[in-house]
Amino acid sequence: MSDVSVLPGTLAVRNLFEDLLGREVTVGPGEPISAEELPTATVAIFTDSLKTYGVLGMDLSLAANAGAALGLLPAGAAEDSIDEEQLFPNLAENVFELCNVLTSLLNRKGGPHIKLYQVVYPGDELPEDARAYLLALGRRIDIAVEINRYGGGKFSLALAF
Repeated sequence: MSDVSVLPGTLAVRNLFEDLLGREVTVGPGEPISAEELPTATVAIFTDSLKTYGVLGMDLSLAANAGAALGLLPAGAAEDSIDEEQLFPNLAENVFELCNVLTSLLNRKGGPHIKLYQVVYPGDELPEDARAYLLALGRRIDIAVEINRYGGGKFSLALAF
């Protein structure tokens, strides 16, 4: 079987966000999530038969804004979450659903079945291997995502091989 694991393009990421949030989303080149941002980032770990397949990181700003937009909450809910440097539980629940849907970007015909294994929220302990993948060079995509009428932030997706 050939390698069918491919990083999604920025258009696929934008389309998925737009479809899920029901509002205009713009994406462009972005900076990777930094080590200093990881304690407040939301990190999703994806697996293929219990082996880490990929790690997604969203900075607090993107997670809060996406969570608020998905829940049809006012933008102020995201702003309050960002100001307090924590992802409120109602926003975290929405971000979990977003991460679950983002799994579709990793599944390819003929490839392994990728599943969402775990979501690590701000303040929770991030597994060392997930941290290493997010901070390493390699097969990754780093983009800036902006959600109309809310705000945006950093989106980093790194494959584990």
